[in-house]
Amino acid sequence: MAGKHEKYQRLLDYCKTLPPTPTAVAHPCDDSSLEGAVGAAQMGLIAPILVGPRARIEAVAKERGLNLAGLPMEETEHSHESAARAVELVRAGKTQALMKGSLHTDELMSEVVKRDGGLRTARRVSHCFIMDVPAYSEALIITDAAVNIAPTLEEKVDIIQNAIDLAHALRVKDVRVAVLSAVETVNPKIPSTVEAAALCKMADRKQITGAILDGPLALDNAISLESVAIKNIDSTVAGRANVLAVPDLEAGNMLAKSLTFLAGADAAGIVLGARVPIILTSRADSVMTRLASCAVAVLVAEARRANATKAVS
Repeated sequence: MAGKHEKYQRLLDYCKTLPPTPTAVAHPCDDSSLEGAVGAAQMGLIAPILVGPRARIEAVAKERGLNLAGLPMEETEHSHESAARAVELVRAGKTQALMKGSLHTDELMSEVVKRDGGLRTARRVSHCFIMDVPAYSEALIITDAAVNIAPTLEEKVDIIQNAIDLAHALRVKDVRVAVLSAVETVNPKIPSTVEAAALCKMADRKQITGAILDGPLALDNAISLESVAIKNIDSTVAGRANVLAVPDLEAGNMLAKSLTFLAGADAAGIVLGARVPIILTSRADSVMTRLASCAVAVLVAEARRANATKAVS
């Protein structure tokens, strides 16, 4: 059994060897979001540009005893302007990551997904939780539990590919994706089982690349080798999955929160599919979780730089 935070600590240790990633922090006007940005900067994970009302940011810093010396700031009047300006900094090439502050997620994401002036790519935008579950041997990526409510089969292709690319950025050697449902057999009365089977065949046809997929799998089949043995499931993924693709947001959100509150897991969060990684943190996040979310974004940004270099050469 791995110790608590052991997997996150490995991420942080590796990121300390990399240069800080320039990051636009949108509206860090409460203690948790500002402390997260400043703490990540002090660890050398990110080089933040604080985007928001200067007076409010400085008041929070004074109240919490945070040192803002050397941190550049972009003055805005309100949260909507903060979101728009943070996205502009990305589009201008001044930052390689985006971090949510104390504004609502929808407010930031509405600027990200704008058709004109946003950060869209050809890929569907999706969210991943990177779960540090003490009782599980490796980090678990769960997608999508925060952005796509009821994704179509076509959208699930992008959602899974985003998660696979993330796993590679996190230096996961063998990416094993379990496409989850309530059962491990295809049942036409349960649409998620049919879609799971289709996704696996699409992976066979190289429409999804970089991982081994299996599904449908119930949660126990995905993560418990004992369950796999009892049910005689022949699979290289079953019992050893490191990516869990859920049928919809409700299932993913309940799964992630169950692991958090019943299994003592931490849940770092990131949005993928945009031009840059987007760090999503919550007021309820621990300091370690906020730092881990930043570390994940640093590794994604590094992977993108490496891929861009390969493309040029």
